[in-house]
Amino acid sequence: MLEKVARATVGVHSQVPETHVSAAIGLGTDRRGTGTIVSSDGLILTVHYMLLGAANVIVTLPNGDQLPAKIIAKDYHTGLGLLKIDGTNYPRIEVVSADGCAPGQEIFSVASLGGDKRCADTGMITYTGPFDAVWEFVLDRCLCVTASSLQIGFSGGPVCNSRGELIGVCYLNFSDMGRPILAIPGEFVLQTRDELIKFGKRVTAPPKAWLGVLSYTLREHVVIAGVFPGSPGANAGIQQGDLLITVDGTDINERRGFYDALRNHGPGDNVRIKVLRNNKVLNLEVPVTRAEDYFA
Repeated sequence: MLEKVARATVGVHSQVPETHVSAAIGLGTDRRGTGTIVSSDGLILTVHYMLLGAANVIVTLPNGDQLPAKIIAKDYHTGLGLLKIDGTNYPRIEVVSADGCAPGQEIFSVASLGGDKRCADTGMITYTGPFDAVWEFVLDRCLCVTASSLQIGFSGGPVCNSRGELIGVCYLNFSDMGRPILAIPGEFVLQTRDELIKFGKRVTAPPKAWLGVLSYTLREHVVIAGVFPGSPGANAGIQQGDLLITVDGTDINERRGFYDALRNHGPGDNVRIKVLRNNKVLNLEVPVTRAEDYFA
């Protein structure tokens, strides 16, 4: 079972120009992660941030062969990315829904260490439920799983059940901070794959408003931890350290409430934001956009 999954696990190497906005926010220009072959004709599942701004992507097969990959889709809603390599009869693994998964269930994960090297680890599911991140990213349902503290190559790798089926895609590894791996559940792949292959993006999901800020909850307040250069938030005057008071007149006491308030808007709307800065209350109006436009 492990050999079957390892044969379908590939290395992903993306090279991004220094001028691309994603290179300046911690993602860098030389990105190495993992992908999973999910169809015999070379469709590869990974995470979207591996592909942001990529000028070219090289996939390394388990036998060491290196192939150029075409970017098929980047989905900012789920964090998934799709690649395609030429060829047929590739080993693949089946994607299944994680709906029936529960904390305590055993899993294993496989990752590329570069070239033909792979590593595997076992663990268990520790959490299934909503997730929101500092960078305006929300999953209505995620998987959190345990693994070792090894950091190399996990991004985009498969999280599998005891039958060798992919139930999740490794999104981020927090194990060095004593927290589990965050994975995107398999049902998100099943729900969006055909649409992403056909259009290269989601067309049925409503577009999301995006400010371009980083935030965290502190004692029932939301604090701005950073602002993306040139983002709508930066252009409207939001600054690091601002304490968020209201959005459209609604009190904001935690980060998920902040994101839910943004969900009421679409690109092109103006969002009314009240912040506290240096003991002064400021009223800002922010014309929001889409993250896709900023990272295009």
